Amino acid sequence: MNSEVKLGLCNPPEPIYLYVKNGELSGESFLWYQYNINNNQTIPVQQRGLTGYLKSLKLTSKEFKGKDNLKLDIVIYADEVYVIRTGIETNFAKTFLLAASQFYDFSKPLIIAATPGEENVVFCRLYDATTKSRIRCEWDRNADWAGIISNIQSRLAEISEGNFSTIQNSIVSNHQQNAISR
Repeated sequence: MNSEVKLGLCNPPEPIYLYVKNGELSGESFLWYQYNINNNQTIPVQQRGLTGYLKSLKLTSKEFKGKDNLKLDIVIYADEVYVIRTGIETNFAKTFLLAASQFYDFSKPLIIAATPGEENVVFCRLYDATTKSRIRCEWDRNADWAGIISNIQSRLAEISEGNFSTIQNSIVSNHQQNAISR
């Protein structure tokens, strides 16, 4: 594998965590945010969508107010590695899972969009990034969520590591071309 490494200052190769929340800060509304744990600071992200390749789904247990909370981590390869972390019981997680269960070619990029609902609710809309078409699904409050997650994980596992290496090389190449054209 022959890939160029960009020399100079950079950020460490850590994933960028995005959290889902229908919030407002300093008069600006947002649906995603990053969290700086060192400063106990919420950093709003103005963009409503993230385009990239779905790499994996992970269930993570996090303690909050003395209780364990189950989170869904949606891992996306894009210009960086992003992890969208949301509660497993949220409308965002459920609408993501329902739509992702209808998408069959995870070697193609997706657009994951946060969409506001009433009050504090945030929904997920999923789009095929190559056709810009929305992936539609029927709401099913009684869906087998564990089964859907398992099915998506199985389909992601079928994509060989070679495909993700190709995707990563493509992302690095596009990132370098964008940097050169600036």
